[in-house]
Amino acid sequence: MDALALSRLQFAVTAAFHFIFVPLTLGLSIMVAYMESRYVGTGDAMYLKMTKFWGKMFLINFALGIVTGITMEFQFGMNWAEYSKYVGDIFGAPLAIEATVAFFLESSFIGVWIFGWNKVSKKVHALSIWLVAIATNLSALWILLANGWMQHPVGYVLRNGRAEMVDFAAMVTNSYGLLKFCHTLLSGYVVAAFFVMGVSAYHLLRSSNVSFFKNSFKMAAAFGLASSMLVFITGDFHAAGVAETQPTKLAAMESVWTTQKAVPYTLIMVPDADNERNSVEAARIPNLLSLLAYHDSQSEIKGLKEFKKEDRPPVLPTFLSFRGMAALGMLFMLLSAVSWIMAGRDKLESNPAFLRLMMYALPLPYIACQLGWIVAEVGRQPWIVYGVMRTSDAVSKSISPAQVWGSLIGFTFVYGLLAIVDIYLLSKNAKKGPDDDLSVLIAPTRNRGV
Repeated sequence: MDALALSRLQFAVTAAFHFIFVPLTLGLSIMVAYMESRYVGTGDAMYLKMTKFWGKMFLINFALGIVTGITMEFQFGMNWAEYSKYVGDIFGAPLAIEATVAFFLESSFIGVWIFGWNKVSKKVHALSIWLVAIATNLSALWILLANGWMQHPVGYVLRNGRAEMVDFAAMVTNSYGLLKFCHTLLSGYVVAAFFVMGVSAYHLLRSSNVSFFKNSFKMAAAFGLASSMLVFITGDFHAAGVAETQPTKLAAMESVWTTQKAVPYTLIMVPDADNERNSVEAARIPNLLSLLAYHDSQSEIKGLKEFKKEDRPPVLPTFLSFRGMAALGMLFMLLSAVSWIMAGRDKLESNPAFLRLMMYALPLPYIACQLGWIVAEVGRQPWIVYGVMRTSDAVSKSISPAQVWGSLIGFTFVYGLLAIVDIYLLSKNAKKGPDDDLSVLIAPTRNRGV
């Protein structure tokens, strides 16, 4: 393997590992903030207990997510120096804002939240976790706006042999980046909802802290149902954005080889890229693909044959990943709806089979998120910046395969250890359950500080 292939593999590995932690952090921060707000508003110790327990899960994931995220940015200088030189003025701006605004905001107030128990008032303490949640989500915004620019570059000119920003507002309001942000953010909320429901199902099956975990399950079910439905809606708009800005990705997602109008949606298909035809297909829904892509059942979709072979993305991984992501998304809406209904009717304990299903469903949203990123990044190839710069032109010229092998093995080993640590700590604390001694949790009657 040459330096280009190895650098692509290394970035894929580090990005995939990092995104194990990100979705849960995004969603659990919101849920923990809501739990503490309920405690402040009602004075119910149950919500304090929930804040502490699920907050511990959040902190474990948050800490490991930071470690895996920092190293990713160094690769732009080490492995992708030509990319950094060509578009660094543009790509660096949102990353700088993310670091100086969002990251410092969440880093500061996470300290207030961790060490501020009994030292600041309840309202200020609850405000601190809300600021952490807001900053965490803002961090995702700037990173995804940067990625959105790579997918749909706007507000720039090519001058002096490089891309230069001329309209910062165009990048910030880039519809592709904003839709990507909404879709990714809501996907993280689904991950958090299923994480809470899965852990709660584990304890309900063992009749452990029944009231606590029934309340946690019910709250997560409502959060998961709303989030999964919004994921579906934003996904529809995002697909329309892909159709408009990345026709090659759309054609690969659906394995459309010939240009045609009123294109049906094929539920089952095995693409044959070598012969440029569909070898197996079934269950076609007339006109649906044209309707989903352009909101017009008679619209035309360009086939892959319209583009040069060197401009086509890998079809099979893009096609299969999109199908898997979409199928799981539909499943999440169904499971969340059933969970919400059963929790509302207090039927969870009498349905152990369903609780086992929800426990085993815990990793599925993680898989869906990874599949979504495969669609986004593999489907963009062969471009690192769509239509502007090819991935093959972005790799560092001076880096050798041996150097990349060394860093790839090192990153994989370290990230693998971190993933094991994360899973171990989350599993250990999840199985342990909440602290039953509320005397160590409830603040004294006289609050010190603000």
